[in-house]
Amino acid sequence: MQNTQGSSGEEELIRLLLKRQSELNALLEITQAINKNTSTPDLIKMLEYILRNYLQIGKFRFMIAKDKVYSCISKYGGDIEPASVLNGTWTHLSKIKSPSVLTGHADPVLSKYDYYIPIYHKNKALAYALIGQFPTSGEMLNNDLTFIQTLINVIVVALENKKLFRERLQAERFQREMELAVEVQNMLVPLRVYKDDGVEVGAKYMPHQNIGGDYFDFFRLNENEFLWCIADVSGKGISAALLMANFQASLQGLAAIEDDLTTIVERLNKLVIHNTKGERFITLFLARFNEKTRKLNYVNAGHNPTILYCDGEAFPLKLGTTMIGAFDELPFLNEGEIDIDPNSLFFNYTDGLMDHELQNHKAWSEEKLLEFVINNGNLSPDNFNDAMMEHINTVIKGKPIDDITLLTVKIT
Repeated sequence: MQNTQGSSGEEELIRLLLKRQSELNALLEITQAINKNTSTPDLIKMLEYILRNYLQIGKFRFMIAKDKVYSCISKYGGDIEPASVLNGTWTHLSKIKSPSVLTGHADPVLSKYDYYIPIYHKNKALAYALIGQFPTSGEMLNNDLTFIQTLINVIVVALENKKLFRERLQAERFQREMELAVEVQNMLVPLRVYKDDGVEVGAKYMPHQNIGGDYFDFFRLNENEFLWCIADVSGKGISAALLMANFQASLQGLAAIEDDLTTIVERLNKLVIHNTKGERFITLFLARFNEKTRKLNYVNAGHNPTILYCDGEAFPLKLGTTMIGAFDELPFLNEGEIDIDPNSLFFNYTDGLMDHELQNHKAWSEEKLLEFVINNGNLSPDNFNDAMMEHINTVIKGKPIDDITLLTVKIT
């Protein structure tokens, strides 16, 4: 009788040792797979294989937290519940922080499972598992539940590390993209302003963040003519900067061969549509001045209207069209033409000048801007821009919510 009991005890010990060895081998396999950066689907398949074959678990649901919602990333056995039903089980389990029995639970869904296994890290719920059809009992139960919790915890930590690694890579890519965008943007901003006997130009460029979507340019076309442009591209980042770089090159190339601003704007619209497929657009003000005839031709393509100051009066230049890049064919295009008197000043700006946090419309508006131009239009371009920014900082307490570009042109 004693020999039989002793033999039974030895067999039980051997069985327990073999079980522990299987558990260690399973953990080793999972750990090695993680170290080899095995894909998430393959890790889940390994987990399911271990649960099915080593532990004979017939029903399993593995729920993982994502944006305060639990998603089921592994499920087998029994009738598969809808995602919303599974996610709803958390409301009955959120206060339970250790493996627990579910048999006889009041919730009809949870009552179909045997055990609940939670995964926490520093009191933060990361995941949980529901286990059913699990033929274990007695002294092995606590050991098995602890092993399952450890196994799932290893998987959850691996998935969290993968997530953090992806986020770090994304942050590094974003940082590099911003650096490239800044480099492109710096190439777009003229290194010096233009000044000769007939014209003086002053400019200020203040990006809202490291990289903005504003662009301005001024260049002489020939002995008698020069052209300037101020523009704003939708969006930020390297794609917006590259689009603006392409726009600048296209504008300068078209201006060299086309005398008509209408044709230039129509062709620019087609180029932007071709490059962006309608996903981005550009607003711009484009002007061409002939010093010999004193005529200025301009097109305002959905941009903040440039303000012309002369002899104590100021008025906006609004003729033109809609933004470019929004329509395959511009719905209308009206080119403006005006005679320019000596000592006329053109104030060009982007919408960041008008849009601020805590906007005070009584202190700053389109009407107030016209008043400022009338009161300061006799200043030189640089002094005008300085006075403008000083005025803005005085009357508006909020910070700008977009890039600010000022381009002031004085024709003598």
